[in-house]
Amino acid sequence: MNQLPTTAGVPFHRSHLTGGERQYLQQVLDSGSIASDGPFTRRCAALLQQETGSAAVLLTPSCTAALEMAADLCGLKPGDEVIMPSFTFVTTASAFVRCGARPVFVDISPETLNLDPAKVERAITPRTRAIVAVHYAGVACQMDALLALADAYELVLVEDAAHALSGAYQGRPLGSLGRLGCFSFHDTKNYACGEGGALVVNDERLTERAEILRDKGTNRRQFLRGAVDKYTWVDVGSSFVPSELACAFLCAQLEQLEEIRRLRRERYDAYMRQLTPLGDAGLLTLPRIPEDCDSSYHLFHALTPTAAARQQLLDHLRRQNVGAAFHYVPLHDSPVGRRFGRRLGDLPVTEDVAARLIRLPLYPGLSPHEQQHVVHSVLSGCRLSRPIADHRRAG
Repeated sequence: MNQLPTTAGVPFHRSHLTGGERQYLQQVLDSGSIASDGPFTRRCAALLQQETGSAAVLLTPSCTAALEMAADLCGLKPGDEVIMPSFTFVTTASAFVRCGARPVFVDISPETLNLDPAKVERAITPRTRAIVAVHYAGVACQMDALLALADAYELVLVEDAAHALSGAYQGRPLGSLGRLGCFSFHDTKNYACGEGGALVVNDERLTERAEILRDKGTNRRQFLRGAVDKYTWVDVGSSFVPSELACAFLCAQLEQLEEIRRLRRERYDAYMRQLTPLGDAGLLTLPRIPEDCDSSYHLFHALTPTAAARQQLLDHLRRQNVGAAFHYVPLHDSPVGRRFGRRLGDLPVTEDVAARLIRLPLYPGLSPHEQQHVVHSVLSGCRLSRPIADHRRAG
């Protein structure tokens, strides 16, 4: 396996190459056509359809584009409401705000940092039209409960599976359970092409319109299949198609899907083994994968006892040349979230987690030596922070 050049210390992220990317890119260049929907785009769609068992998979330039298409397919009108976590990336909400819908932010489960189905049900009103399930870190939401709510209240369930390709819930691939699913192939994701995404369509009734929205609102796909004698403008869409170059790169990644997941799991498991003493001592809360979930191992996160302890640990890791990061600023506290959204009461778990969460480097090219340096740095940093943590917890 080839890796991109390393930098000093241990970076938070390092792009992974499988070895096939250059060959596939050269094939596209040699073909004389780098436009969208070529053989590599079709190959990526076939691989994703095989992985998810979905009715259709449409490659997009980003997960944001896939979410925007999903929002359009929900048939939303101004004033409609969409329930989602506040602990997520901004485009989970902005995709629906573009349609005039109002995001309704609810709290998350402290065990998985995913939507709490009980809070979701309390947020449903006559204006609710959809639920967005975000599979944080590649670990599934409680999909049986969310699917039951969607069915009972006749809502569209959309999976924001940006972290979750190769993950599963009760043996079913993530992205395949809701009516629509969205994947990301951004450089930081498990399978990447710099920028890229995919819309997974699990309801065959939505496939034709999804194709039209993706292709600038035209019925070009039907024309190419010979279903119509010419194509024209039939809906309000956009250019949601990726370059063939991006899909050539992505194809080499998707062909190694299980191998990449295996490498990430090895590093995830090593963190769990070596950081368990900190968990036992109450100095870190380590992640948990429920028994009915198969993770994609997108990231390794932990919670410090206090916000002050997190900042101290982050500062310590920087001094040790270890790349580490926190995660989302809750959307309900953002300027645009306050303007366009509403929240279901207080969101104590979201606010608490956002203040204490830390992410450690996790990628296939993380060497045992580098990971050992990360672990030793975390161990020493948590020992340094213990008096602060214990004082705050006692108070």
